[in-house]
Amino acid sequence: MRKLVESTFMTLDGVVNDPQNWSQPYWDEEHAAYSSGLLFAADALLLGRKTYESFAEAWSARPSNEFTDRINALPKYVASRTLEDPTWNATVLAGDVPEAVAALKAEDGGTLLKYGTGELSKTLLEHRLVDEYHLWIFPVLAGGGDRLFEGVEATFELEDTTRFASGIVVLRYGPK
Repeated sequence: MRKLVESTFMTLDGVVNDPQNWSQPYWDEEHAAYSSGLLFAADALLLGRKTYESFAEAWSARPSNEFTDRINALPKYVASRTLEDPTWNATVLAGDVPEAVAALKAEDGGTLLKYGTGELSKTLLEHRLVDEYHLWIFPVLAGGGDRLFEGVEATFELEDTTRFASGIVVLRYGPK
């Protein structure tokens, strides 16, 4: 049985949108090593449509290196009602997304790694399909924006913390 891991960047005030605007000054070797650990433990990515489209555009255009090559090569599963022709090594999850994700988790294999936030994150939480949340807290206040799981209630158990010299703290939670 596979494990589903969600990796999400957020600010101190809980904002998750537009991380490209506030996260990059904090990326360093510690950040890269932790990120690589998550990516190389995975054998597939799970993405919502918006994340898939932005990642496909960004990652397919990047110069070759170990991380870029890995993210480009991994199979992707995309939750979407509108994506018709995925071109970046992807399969669109047809029909009931929670049922399709549960079926993926029931297969043999490595970790399913989920990036991005939005409707898919809420759906996965509501159906208790995520096994680990890696919440990257950046020492930044965005002052407003979208928050992870807004309007959803749940409890979690803190499993681990990782502190980087840059000020990033990764909180690893599991469902309670």
